[in-house]
Amino acid sequence: MTAAAIGWTDPRLLARVLPFALYMLFLAIQDGLEALLPGLDPRWWYLVKVGGVVLLLAYYRRHYLELLDRPDWRWAALAAPAVGLLVFVLWINLDWGWLVVGGGTGFSPLDEQGAIRWEMAIPRILGAALVVPLMEELFWRSFLARWIDRHDFLAVAPARLTLRALLVSSFLFGLEHTLWFAGILAGLAYGWLYQASGNLWVPIISHAVTNLVLGIWVLMTGNWGFW
Repeated sequence: MTAAAIGWTDPRLLARVLPFALYMLFLAIQDGLEALLPGLDPRWWYLVKVGGVVLLLAYYRRHYLELLDRPDWRWAALAAPAVGLLVFVLWINLDWGWLVVGGGTGFSPLDEQGAIRWEMAIPRILGAALVVPLMEELFWRSFLARWIDRHDFLAVAPARLTLRALLVSSFLFGLEHTLWFAGILAGLAYGWLYQASGNLWVPIISHAVTNLVLGIWVLMTGNWGFW
């Protein structure tokens, strides 16, 4: 298979790029959408955004052949959760000074009386724990990290990823987040899991553990800025 075999219109590439691109597009135009529909609570846009990603993932599902490979149970049940918890600890402690870019109030599911609106909180935590890890790992690890090494990215085995690919993809992954430094470390952690285990499910599970525990912690502490 040559490098020209996987072009930008190839469904195997689009399957990994478009769900992530749609997610980022919603982030970019969210303020405009809120202005167009001022009567709609802007917190519902998260459900629309995640729903759109789910539809694209479902549409391209036959192109995710690597997801048919079962991971070794030691990676899936031990290493992935442990790394996911480590990333969570780093995430909530690397939120000061120059380690943060941008900012905002985050996602608060509280009503006017200060009570949690579970119809908003539950989709938010499920989207972060189930949809986002799958979508992001398909883009950052399955596609971009391998594409950096070779444009015919499906021919690159995870174990053969170069240090350059891991560093560049992790750096860009960090820039996607407000907590950019914590994001870089998270990208390196998930990238290492992908390379060492040779299975995409391992970083997906680890990413899901991070986001799930973070969501529970946010709900318990009210630190909405982390959402």
